[in-house]
Amino acid sequence: MKRAIIYLLCYLCMGLCHLSSKTKHVCAIEEPSYGVVRSESEFEIRLYNESSWMSASVRGSSFNLSIAIGFRRLYQYIQGANLNSSHIAFTAPILTSIASSSTSSSSGNVEYTVRFYMSPKYKGNPPESNPELKLHLDKWNSHCVAVRKFSGFARDDNIDKEIKALVSSINTHFPPGDSAVIQDKGSYAIAQYNGSHKLSGRLNEAWVTISGSSVVGCPTPK
Repeated sequence: MKRAIIYLLCYLCMGLCHLSSKTKHVCAIEEPSYGVVRSESEFEIRLYNESSWMSASVRGSSFNLSIAIGFRRLYQYIQGANLNSSHIAFTAPILTSIASSSTSSSSGNVEYTVRFYMSPKYKGNPPESNPELKLHLDKWNSHCVAVRKFSGFARDDNIDKEIKALVSSINTHFPPGDSAVIQDKGSYAIAQYNGSHKLSGRLNEAWVTISGSSVVGCPTPK
């Protein structure tokens, strides 16, 4: 278990993102591309282009520990544990999806999916992982995401608060009866950009997928 945490820390310590004076993050590593279609003081809505993510599913009772366990498998994959024996460049963010109804569960049976963004150079077909890693490739169509930024470290004791604040902001700006729709009310995601060595000016984000005709520039639900 300690080794799993060390893998994650080694990766995060290599993160090259930081916040500028205007609170925009600047990265020397590749990220999924997007455009901002709406910006509010508490959140923004982004239209992401098509993207591919190598994903590791983990069941557990701890957000932080599950990320460490999942990323250990992803780290092995990008270091050559794939059918091409290819080394894959680091990307950002580390994106972890969580079943929102179970963030406070103590049952030890929460489903986390830890994701690593795959560069578009692979055209949606990156090297296959070694079977023992039990990874899978998620391919996402262009879609909109409501994003709330928060500082400090993303932890078990604060992620639920951040997602609830994001959902509250969405409901305030798109009241009941409006056509804005949170597409999957059963899950959300936490994006992490900074190395563990960075103690101030950290950037994390809570993500919720959103659509609707009232959100100009976003696809409508089918």
